[in-house]
Amino acid sequence: MNFKKWICATATTILLASSLSFSSVANAEETKTIADESIYDLLVDRFFNATGENDYHTDPKDISQFSGGDFQGISEKLSLITDMGFTIVSIGPIFSTEKYDGSMTTSYTELEKHFGTKEDFEQMIDSLNQRDVSVMVDFPLSNVSENHEWAKDSSKQQWIASTNDGIVQWDLNNEEVQRALIDAVVEFVTTYNVGGIRLTNLENADTNFVNNIIDEIKAVNDKIYVISNEDSDANFDASYYSDTNETFRNIYKNVDLDSSAQLKHIEPYAKGEDKPTQIMIDTIQSDRFVYDVEAFPPTRLKLSVAATLLLPGVPVMQYGTEIAMNGEAGPEAHQLYNFKTNDELIDAISNLQSLRNQSDTLRNGKFKLVKNENGFLAFERISDDEHWLVIINNTGKTTRVDLSEEEIGADKEIRGMFESEIIRANDEGNYPVVLDREMVEVYQIIDERGLNVGYLVALGFVYLIFIGFIVIILKRAKRNKTAK
Repeated sequence: MNFKKWICATATTILLASSLSFSSVANAEETKTIADESIYDLLVDRFFNATGENDYHTDPKDISQFSGGDFQGISEKLSLITDMGFTIVSIGPIFSTEKYDGSMTTSYTELEKHFGTKEDFEQMIDSLNQRDVSVMVDFPLSNVSENHEWAKDSSKQQWIASTNDGIVQWDLNNEEVQRALIDAVVEFVTTYNVGGIRLTNLENADTNFVNNIIDEIKAVNDKIYVISNEDSDANFDASYYSDTNETFRNIYKNVDLDSSAQLKHIEPYAKGEDKPTQIMIDTIQSDRFVYDVEAFPPTRLKLSVAATLLLPGVPVMQYGTEIAMNGEAGPEAHQLYNFKTNDELIDAISNLQSLRNQSDTLRNGKFKLVKNENGFLAFERISDDEHWLVIINNTGKTTRVDLSEEEIGADKEIRGMFESEIIRANDEGNYPVVLDREMVEVYQIIDERGLNVGYLVALGFVYLIFIGFIVIILKRAKRNKTAK
């Protein structure tokens, strides 16, 4: 990290910290659930190639082929993920496969050689665990390669329901298949210290069978999260709804769009009627969000990602979203990660996650909707210790919302976390909150306290750092001039 970037990061952290009320932001670990997590979803092959030792017939120029990304690459570049505040890294299917994305699995026991060895995988898990980040792995229940070790076993031919274009569908109603799949996933979670399993390719698997898989995984370690990327009535830790990402894409691809459906799968969880929902703007299997964007991509991404991170639920973000990765579903959406990019969106995500990770109330507090209309979303998160207001103004104009003293109490002040704005009640007894077009702000509502001494001290410290930086530059320029 260069000196200028360090100054900016330090300033942001200090200013945010000085504005927070520290009444109870530190007890989140006591009852941690998946709603406390945020998931960064990537493909091993497309992240970073750390070693050429496992580059068997790779071709980075052909987007349909293996490119060389490996477990060591994730270990080397994990600071990108942890600096953004994600707590789970979902690395897709990693079993032996014929395709870079793991979609043509040939074994449920062997790891893909392109990705590295068992030792590399274990080292990657340890590296992430040391940063309090866990690893989630995809386990496909069907749709494997016709060269899968089970499919080539003559004694298991009755396990195959059908084969189309080289893809095998298992007979998931066959009790032998069910037992074999359960044994395979249990062996995996027993062998490796993973924090999550995402069951994929459920096909029409019986709900009782899926619940049996979940139960046996939990029997190994009840702290392992089990989710899916398909609609299901099974007892997953978080729900998945196929229309969620489409809804968010349609709301945030431009300004002033209908946002009435935004909370369809979120409010039931907020009311305690359902499990937390996975919230995302795209998936590994879909077109990239930017592919649909009709306006300035960085702004669209900032607003949409803010909604996924701050609404009640489980945020899931695809790798490369933070650098505005584009592409149609498939290899075009699975580009190699470009680490030489602008940090503006990464910093915005980091700042939002910093607040979310520090405050249990922002993750689990009572949800109270203030307004949700044509792109303007305002809601509160409330607990006995903290009171927050989140506003996402995805409209084409500066918008004002008035909060009454009856609603939030008298003698309060509303403090913006990012713009450092302080709002107090006016003569009409309202707190007028005004936010510019296409902006996100998180406010903390606290007892009125006048001057924010902590903020002023922090600001002075930031200025001292800046002045010191200028002095260093001037002295260096003077030495260079003298040397010449």
